Amino acid sequence: MLIRIDTCSAVPLAEQVASSVRRALSDGALHPGDRLPAAREVARLLDVNVHTVLRGYQQLREEGLIDLRRGRGAVVVAAPAQARLREAARQLVAAAREAGFSQDKTVDLLRTSWSEEP
Repeated sequence: MLIRIDTCSAVPLAEQVASSVRRALSDGALHPGDRLPAAREVARLLDVNVHTVLRGYQQLREEGLIDLRRGRGAVVVAAPAQARLREAARQLVAAAREAGFSQDKTVDLLRTSWSEEP
């Protein structure tokens, strides 16, 4: 299945739904134009509330990765490179928080890394 969750994880289920789709985009399993499974079907298969899945889909919509329309469903609109970058950014933020970095310190780290030679 495209979307996987870990009910034992501290990560909210809606975020896990969104992360699964981001991962599928970055891995090349999903491409622009592909339809995501219906929220009701995902909810049934994962044994979660449909609103949880819809919150995950809404997150992806706000990030510009999918188009979400009533009657049409969820359709991938962003390129895999954008999804990879968003997922990497989320992982960086999580690692920075775990290391005790402030937002300013994390942004400074990014600026320093940006200015270094590739």
